[in-house]
Amino acid sequence: MTRFAFAFTLAAVAAFAAPENFATSAGTLQLTPIQHASVMIQAGGKVLYIDPAQGKYDGLPQADYILITDIHGDHLVPAVVEKLKKAETVIVAPKAVSDKVAGAKVLSNGEKTDIGPFSVEAIPMYNMKRGPAAGQLYHDKGRGNGYILTYGGRRLYFSGDTEAIPEMKELKRIDVAFVCMNLPYTMTPQEAAEAVRAFHPAIVYPYHYMGSDLNAFAKALDGSGIEVRLRNWY
Repeated sequence: MTRFAFAFTLAAVAAFAAPENFATSAGTLQLTPIQHASVMIQAGGKVLYIDPAQGKYDGLPQADYILITDIHGDHLVPAVVEKLKKAETVIVAPKAVSDKVAGAKVLSNGEKTDIGPFSVEAIPMYNMKRGPAAGQLYHDKGRGNGYILTYGGRRLYFSGDTEAIPEMKELKRIDVAFVCMNLPYTMTPQEAAEAVRAFHPAIVYPYHYMGSDLNAFAKALDGSGIEVRLRNWY
């Protein structure tokens, strides 16, 4: 069974986790983990999804905004995007995704945009050494986006699929980070923890962690002063 076939099998049976609430200067931001890398955010009367691909969406509200990180099937399922979007929904994505999703607003690494009450910054996400064959990488630099989402002064970082790249380690003033880990596609829990120690968010959630040892990630951050929140994304 392929990586994505396995993910879709999980999607058929998994339910989304309990919401998490964050106080901001503009009011409460509520974040609901759905599955794997899929997240729903509700704030300021608006609904924003990040990578709506995995999990169940029946009964969830339609999107005012959608952010998509990459072309792989655990981040982009056009049928789910079509189900969630309205006529006025704004979709933000890298160029490789916009080729597959009509009407998407293209945001490249390092660029910023405002969508309603949210500010969005595209952050590089890529592999430095891991790939399916010699001379190939699972995620080429510049193809996909991680995102920093700012609302009411709170800065939330979503890594997308990446290794512990220099651009991640150089991030500043991150309040809440969602950081991937799973082999062979991204990085180990220990590598993820090394990167997190470098940019030192106040709170970190491991996500996109299928098959990874979350306790190893948490242990590697012992004594860092970073709050590690482990949740069931599957």
